[in-house]
Amino acid sequence: MSIKIPEYVAGHGLLKGKSVLITAAAGAGIGFSAAQRAIEEGCRGIVISDIHEGRLAASVEKLKAETGCEQVFGKVGNVAVEDDVQALINTAEELLGGVDVLINNAGLGTTKSLIEMEDPEWNKVIDVTLNGTMRMTRYMMKIMKERGDGVIVNNASVLGWRAQKEQSHYAAAKAGVMALTRCAALEAADFGVRINAVAPSLAVHAMLKKSAPAELLAELEAKEAYGRGAEVWEVANIMMFLASDYSSYMTGEIVSCSSQRA
Repeated sequence: MSIKIPEYVAGHGLLKGKSVLITAAAGAGIGFSAAQRAIEEGCRGIVISDIHEGRLAASVEKLKAETGCEQVFGKVGNVAVEDDVQALINTAEELLGGVDVLINNAGLGTTKSLIEMEDPEWNKVIDVTLNGTMRMTRYMMKIMKERGDGVIVNNASVLGWRAQKEQSHYAAAKAGVMALTRCAALEAADFGVRINAVAPSLAVHAMLKKSAPAELLAELEAKEAYGRGAEVWEVANIMMFLASDYSSYMTGEIVSCSSQRA
C-alpha cells in the first residue's frame, strides 16, 4: 500500500532574516529543493554551489524566477578541493554579509560490489561525501566560532545505519557523516553553533528516475514504510526545521526521514 503524497506545504517564515549556503544545489534533487524552501521560509539571501557551471547558472535563474527573490547567488566549487571550499565560504560570507546556515548536501554514490570495487572508486565517494562535508564544516566552524552563532545541517542517509548490497562505500561515507555530526556538534556547542543531520531513505527525483531501473525503484519504494519514496521537498522540510530556531535545543542529532518495512 502506498500512502499518497501530501500537498506542498507553504512557508511559515522559519528562516526569516537568515542567510543560507547550500552545496550541490543545482539540479532537481534535495539541494535545489532545500534552496527553494529556504527562500519560501523567508531567508534574506542564499548562495548555492555545484561543480556544474551551466547547471548552476540555470538553477540560480530558475530560483529567482520562481520565487521572486533577487538575492540568489551561485558559486562553482568542488568540496573535494580545500581551496574551492575556502573560496566558496569566503564568497558567501561576502555576498551575504555572513552565513547563518550552512547545508552540506554534496555527496556521491555509485553501485558496485565490494569485491569488484577499485580504490579510486571507493576513495572518490569517501572524498566527496565524507571528506567534503568535513572540509565545509571545519572551515565554516572557524568563521562561526568568531561570531558565536550559526547552524550547520548535514545530509546523511539511513544507509549510515542499515545495510544494502553494493553500497559499502556510500554507507561507510554516510555513517562517517553521522559520526562527524555528533562529534563536531559537541565542539561547536562551546561557541554557540548547532550541527545536526537529516538521514533520508529513498528520495525520488528526476535524475534518479532517469538513472535507476524502474524495477529496482519499484522494489525500493515497496520497502518504504509509506510504500513510496520521499519527495525531495519532504526531506528539505526537515532541513528547514533543523536550520531554524524551532530546533534551538537540538545539536548532534540525526533525524531519520523514513523507516523500512520488515
